[in-house]
Amino acid sequence: MDTIMQKISIWISAMRLRTLPLSIAGIILAACLAHYNGAFKWNVFLLAILTTLSFQILSNLANDYGDGVKGTDNEERIGPERAIQSGDISPDELMGAIKVNIIISIILAFLLIFTAFGVKHFFLTIFFFSLGIGSIIAAIRYTMGNNAYGYKGLGDLFVFTFFGLVSVIGCYVLFAKEIDHVTLLPAFAIGLLSTAVLNLNNMRDRLTDEKSNKITFAVKLGEQKSKMYHNILVGLAIILSSLFGILYYTSPFNFIFIITYIPLLLHIKRVNNNLDPKLLDPELKKLALTTVLLAILMGIGHLLPF
Repeated sequence: MDTIMQKISIWISAMRLRTLPLSIAGIILAACLAHYNGAFKWNVFLLAILTTLSFQILSNLANDYGDGVKGTDNEERIGPERAIQSGDISPDELMGAIKVNIIISIILAFLLIFTAFGVKHFFLTIFFFSLGIGSIIAAIRYTMGNNAYGYKGLGDLFVFTFFGLVSVIGCYVLFAKEIDHVTLLPAFAIGLLSTAVLNLNNMRDRLTDEKSNKITFAVKLGEQKSKMYHNILVGLAIILSSLFGILYYTSPFNFIFIITYIPLLLHIKRVNNNLDPKLLDPELKKLALTTVLLAILMGIGHLLPF
């Protein structure tokens, strides 16, 4: 029994549960906006959450596999020890889990799209099924394969697209069957902060990634320019979320999300003053959770009073 529980614990660790809240932040925000416009449906919401979680877990497992077999995850790495790196899970075992997760992701995506659109919205069904396949491919190709885009400094673009635009705007379309301009500023704000989370991770691992020839955007920019880039990402997210509150103002409750600006500004100060990459690791959790809180409060604030 102890051995089974230990194995389960290892697999849970490989799934990196701490990354999951950020992946559904945009879904929660889109659901609130849809609810305000009378388009919310619980079954679509729950399936969107499950599908997104399956995509994120797939991405985490594939990332572990890609970095593990390439030797990027080694003893010099600062962050938490990965599955292949530790030897607790073999590459073949992890590849098997990735294949199972792909099947689960496809099934969940199919159920989500059919539940949202049925047979009445053919073109939306085709578009979203293609988007789902694209999401699965993007999750796998981040670090896996010879042309992994995460090794070419393109990870930031994909995170902004999928965690921001697809998550907020795409999920809203699942509810409402149409794009609404109310989703644009929130999508950009959450996308920028999600990209900042990735950038912070890459800033932490910049030196070891460079040695392993993993050319992230942080490696390309270097230490100081990476900090400037980080400031821009967080700063623009603050500006755009504020603009959202102003343009779509209905009551003072709309601005409850500004309380998240305090930890965001403190975070920027710590990053700018940082001299030791190891000390950036605790900031990852703080920034991710603040992003989730911002998304929730933007959504709830838009609903109050309703």
